[in-house]
Amino acid sequence: MNDDLLKKIEELIPKFSKSQKLIANFILEHYEKAAYMTALKLGRTVGVSESTVVRFAIELGFEGYPQLQRSLQNHIKNRLTAVQRMDVTRNRIGDENPVAGVLNQDIEKIRHTLENIDMQSFENAVDVINSAKRIYIQGAMSSGILANFMNYYLRFIFDNVTLVGSVGTTELYQQMIHIGEGDLLIAMSFPRYAKSTIEACRFAREEGAQIIAITDSESSPLVQYAHTKIYALSDMVSFVDSLVAPMSLINAIIAAVSSSNRCRVENTFCKLEQLWDSNGVYKKDV
Repeated sequence: MNDDLLKKIEELIPKFSKSQKLIANFILEHYEKAAYMTALKLGRTVGVSESTVVRFAIELGFEGYPQLQRSLQNHIKNRLTAVQRMDVTRNRIGDENPVAGVLNQDIEKIRHTLENIDMQSFENAVDVINSAKRIYIQGAMSSGILANFMNYYLRFIFDNVTLVGSVGTTELYQQMIHIGEGDLLIAMSFPRYAKSTIEACRFAREEGAQIIAITDSESSPLVQYAHTKIYALSDMVSFVDSLVAPMSLINAIIAAVSSSNRCRVENTFCKLEQLWDSNGVYKKDV
């Protein structure tokens, strides 16, 4: 429902009971908070019972409150400002130890990603990476960290990897000008989705390249351009994006690709170890 959900609530307010109006008004005014409240907490906040909140969700056409909650979360994930994210954090963690609160949420994101991974898409991504003529990697804003990480390790395996910087549209075209059939773009973006990454996908698709999208869900704007989609749960913990699950997923891709190229990787690292040793790259006496 997303935008239609809030419009529907506004339209139905005159028909709601007094208790339902309390819930409706709170959601309309504080949807970023309501999206992460349990039915019990939402009910206590507005002064109604938990069962009233559940019936309110059913009145809106949902099977229950969890479905209404997910719809609200989808609505806000690409809209919250950094300040609103901080407010969400305070409401979600509350008085809980922030270390336990944040780490437990990250553990849940990894568990959710593992339970919902499409292994066929994962294996296809590995095959496409192995067979690509040239590999371009692009991620902007906080996803730039993921792109840099993946670029760092894939360059140990292949000599055809290009990291596309988080730049304006003109520079983006310049860095990807030679992309075409047989090439691959690995694009990664999570809410709030970066326009430069969406544009990179559009351009690569038009030029005939394969596209692997590493993103959060099928509602991501990257999906419309991607040939292979791999999803990792990334939820705002504060103004800091939670990249734990996407990073673990990228780790798994790198591990699978390196396993497919074992001899090449072993030869590369044997040579690197000698170079590192002769140049004193790592401290040994610790």
